[in-house]
Amino acid sequence: MWKNWKLTALVLALVTALTFTLAGCGGKSGGDAGQSGEQTQEKKFRVAYVISGNLGDKSFFDSGMAGMERVEKELGAEIKVIQSVNSADWEPNLEAAAQDGYDVVVVAASQMHDALTNVAPKYPDVKFVYIDDVVEGDNIASITFAQNEGSFLAGALAAMMTTRTELPGINEEKIIGWVGGADIAVLRDFLTGYEQGAKYIDPEVKVLYSFAGSFNDPAKGKELTLAQYNQGADIVMNVASGTGVGILEAAKDAGKYAIGVDSDQDGIYPGHILTSMLKRVDNAVFNQVKLAKEGQWKAGHFEYGLQNGGVGLTDMKVMGDKIPQEVRQKLAEITEKIAKGEIKVEHYANYKVGQ
Repeated sequence: MWKNWKLTALVLALVTALTFTLAGCGGKSGGDAGQSGEQTQEKKFRVAYVISGNLGDKSFFDSGMAGMERVEKELGAEIKVIQSVNSADWEPNLEAAAQDGYDVVVVAASQMHDALTNVAPKYPDVKFVYIDDVVEGDNIASITFAQNEGSFLAGALAAMMTTRTELPGINEEKIIGWVGGADIAVLRDFLTGYEQGAKYIDPEVKVLYSFAGSFNDPAKGKELTLAQYNQGADIVMNVASGTGVGILEAAKDAGKYAIGVDSDQDGIYPGHILTSMLKRVDNAVFNQVKLAKEGQWKAGHFEYGLQNGGVGLTDMKVMGDKIPQEVRQKLAEITEKIAKGEIKVEHYANYKVGQ
């Protein structure tokens, strides 16, 4: 009986050991399969938006952000926004995005030229999309816009509307205005097109202009705009990003008119914004990231103008019939002539496209 009990115990021990051995083999096999599955899982496509200002300007940066939101929604990418008005932060912010392994880093705007020049060569595997200026490099797509063409249309509209005294707030004087942020070449290019467009309609139109010295000072924008109204202007174009919030507010407070910029700003103060000159930063951002995700992205310089839908005016539906049909028709004619090259829009002398 003792022997039978010992034999039974030995058999049970052997069965138990064999069970644990088989279980261990099975667990190891499952672990390998799981690890293999993780390795074959597709890597998340990641895009950073590094800007030389803050979101909320209802203009340039927000237009770029609209493109980033499309990138997230339509391309399924993971996105990150890094923003700062402090120039000392710009290079470290770019460096951080590149070090974090983002597939594409969208850089806006022209003030970040030196920062991008220093950072991009150190990260050859990162694709940089640079908005509003040109930096050459094997991993940089520089995007510029024919803002002079869009501004030509804005100036033509302002010149046609500045003597239509049937509209409340419009006086008989042939004076229009323009307020920009920093005095830099790209904004001077806006101004050049605006003046040329106004003079195309009426050589006698006078164009007042001022620079706020900042893209983040709405109070200064408002002050400069009110000063131009006091000098006889009844329409002022905003080209000032966050500073432009004050320009638009001045139009409302003074019972005058403004022209928005970059994004569709027509509805911010309905009835006081004739139109907005659209600079389709959103389209450029989305298109460049889409090319990168699909493996078709190329470095180089690319311009977006009237011919390829990069700039233009809004449909002015907020103003409705306050913009006469003959004015709209004239703008359509001018748009077609610019697109066909029949009207040559000038650039600011120191604005070098592609250089």
